[in-house]
Amino acid sequence: MSENPGKPSAFPSRIPLEKPTDRPLSAATQRLYDIWTPRQDVGNPFYTIFKYSRVTGIGRDDSDMSVSRRDPSKVLKIGDTYYVWYTRRRTRHIPVGRHDLDHANDEIPAVDWDLADICYATSNDGFNWIEQGVAVPRAPKGSYGDRSLSTPDILVFKGRYYLYYQTFTTMWRQNDCVNVSVAWSDSPDGPWTRLDRPVVPQGAPGEWDSCAIHDPYPLVYQGKVWLYYKGSPVDKSPGNLLRAQGVAIADHPEGPFVKSQLNPVTNSGHETMYWPYEGGIATLLILDGPEKDTIQFAPDGLNFAPMAHVQLSPQAPGPFCPDAFADDGDGRGITWGLSHMNPLGAGREEGLQIIRFDCDLSRDSSRAEFKRSNLHWGEETWFQRMTELPQEWRARILAEQGEFDKPTAGT
Repeated sequence: MSENPGKPSAFPSRIPLEKPTDRPLSAATQRLYDIWTPRQDVGNPFYTIFKYSRVTGIGRDDSDMSVSRRDPSKVLKIGDTYYVWYTRRRTRHIPVGRHDLDHANDEIPAVDWDLADICYATSNDGFNWIEQGVAVPRAPKGSYGDRSLSTPDILVFKGRYYLYYQTFTTMWRQNDCVNVSVAWSDSPDGPWTRLDRPVVPQGAPGEWDSCAIHDPYPLVYQGKVWLYYKGSPVDKSPGNLLRAQGVAIADHPEGPFVKSQLNPVTNSGHETMYWPYEGGIATLLILDGPEKDTIQFAPDGLNFAPMAHVQLSPQAPGPFCPDAFADDGDGRGITWGLSHMNPLGAGREEGLQIIRFDCDLSRDSSRAEFKRSNLHWGEETWFQRMTELPQEWRARILAEQGEFDKPTAGT
């Protein structure tokens, strides 16, 4: 009992499931109820940690060629067989990089996703894969899509399979200003018929998606095809929206697609995955923007709100999501998928590989080991190339210290 009858007792150690009304609450405690959940990470269905595994067949490539496999699609299970589609570059030369584009040609790639085709693989267990070859190749020289195809994703609609992908018709140039096309087949093994025209137009000059229509991600929702995509403007100067996600909606997989008036529907995100959850759509946003590394939910597929923070997110994830096209208002969530990994770190893309992730984002699973939130990283995490302070920066840092570091007050 409180020693002061007019004063509420201290906040209890067991968090009340309903917001207390008999006491003042700090702004942080209010957010626990208004934005998050009083059950914290353990009781949050949108929170997970991710665990990773190497895979065979489409993982590390030890051939004498320069090989990159990246951007896996959603994983489908057809009968007893899993299918995945992805970007594959197989060249004799490594990419020259975006700062040396004048040395790229028809045999030397500009960047990791240049001179690439859409390939596919199958598996019986999701860990061991067999590469089946090219699904959709680059077009003949001089045709639409003759330079490179990349970042595929898969849709099943009325018994037919549709592959969406980025289409490069000219040499890769800074900003990746390209659009998305589609091919279709009556079998997951092909053959595939190409549409050979854009299905979602780039925005007008000055609009948020005037440069890029990237990373197509189709779902069937509310009786229509919803094609989520990453957009970016031509002008990348400060103050412009660097990258965000939009959606275009059509009655048929070939379009015409109409962009939502609410676009962009997220303010963050780069290589983003989506999945039906209950009657809405959930998404994981990674890499770019103020809400990167959050899992968000939109009960209407449009108005997303952060539901959880996550760490070490999968890059370019493609989940196994059996109800991605069910459109039944009862999305069950996901437990695993494929993503890609750059063994050399960002900025040195000389051959990405596909890996597997496991998680607990399903209404049908209860994996306590995936709900831990007090994660500790080893030395190799802190001192990897992207986080260790470069030796060549030290002289400048020390000069700045001499200017900015004043004696501690009160000493």
